[in-house]
Amino acid sequence: MMKYFSLIAGLCITFVLSAAAMFLAQTHIATQWHISALTLAIVLGIVCGNSIYPMIEARVKTGVLFAKGFLLRCGIVLFGFRLTFQDISQVGFSALFADASVLILTFLLTCWVGIKWLKIDRQIVQLTAAGCSICGAAAIMATEPIVKAPSYKVSVAVALIVIFGTLSMFLYPVLYPYLQAYLPEQAFGIYIGSTVHEVAQVYAAGANISPQVADTAVISKMIRVMMLAPLLLAFTHMKSLKQAGTKPLLLGAIIWLWLVIGGFGVNWFMAYCAT
Repeated sequence: MMKYFSLIAGLCITFVLSAAAMFLAQTHIATQWHISALTLAIVLGIVCGNSIYPMIEARVKTGVLFAKGFLLRCGIVLFGFRLTFQDISQVGFSALFADASVLILTFLLTCWVGIKWLKIDRQIVQLTAAGCSICGAAAIMATEPIVKAPSYKVSVAVALIVIFGTLSMFLYPVLYPYLQAYLPEQAFGIYIGSTVHEVAQVYAAGANISPQVADTAVISKMIRVMMLAPLLLAFTHMKSLKQAGTKPLLLGAIIWLWLVIGGFGVNWFMAYCAT
């Protein structure tokens, strides 16, 4: 009985914080600075986790862990509803190639430079690499269960993503007039979508140039977001290889393989409904 109470109580707290973040994301300040509900939810979670949560952890832990694990994985699969294969065809396979190239190079270079050269904490570097290479705070939260990093390291990674994502949101429109002779609108939209972190920041950067750039940038960004599940699968595999035994490897691979299948399955469903 106590276990079910902890499950329900934890889900209720998660729901309240999520609803509060969505409400705050609609305020004038949040919309003006293009701060997403996810970023606000992480900030609220950090504040709650370092204030009242330690006092009620025993009563709500089951529900919080359920939301952090199962519901988060379901959310990754549901990202597929935001993109269809028709959208991909609009920007061409050049966008797919650009997103994949930027993802791989960004993740590997961030880990290599951060860990080998700068000697930064490994978990912070891995979380930041995931956020930079995929979709900002969402990728950090999806990677956190694999890395098993404490909350303060997650907050450091999120802060880095928000700072540099916000800077790029204002910097790209300033740079575009100087690059216009070399990059047409569609190419620059792909560039924005494959390099800026948050979806809201991508739209803001593109909309400050033109509606066409914004549309291309968002589609390119959503292609990049759909690569989250394959990245998590590969990252789980690499982490498991460093652990003793093959059980963690198989378990992690099976979990994230189903995420990949689910994400592409949703894409096929959306493509079928669009026809």
